[in-house]
Amino acid sequence: MSNDEALNINTATAAEIDGIAQLKGHGFEIVRYREERGGFSDLRQLDEVPGLTGKADGLDGTITIGDA
Repeated sequence: MSNDEALNINTATAAEIDGIAQLKGHGFEIVRYREERGGFSDLRQLDEVPGLTGKADGLDGTITIGDA
């Protein structure tokens, strides 16, 4: 999957995020965190979302933060 096809974690809906097996069930928390903090500037920030530490590891190319 290329970055053009990767899911933008800063614009995706909770349902779209839940469509990624490693993130399933965390879409709501990711969207809430993003709305409270103004978005993600680095994928490593996903580790700060409650319950997500390490779950996004290896998802480079599947998810992106969009144009930074």
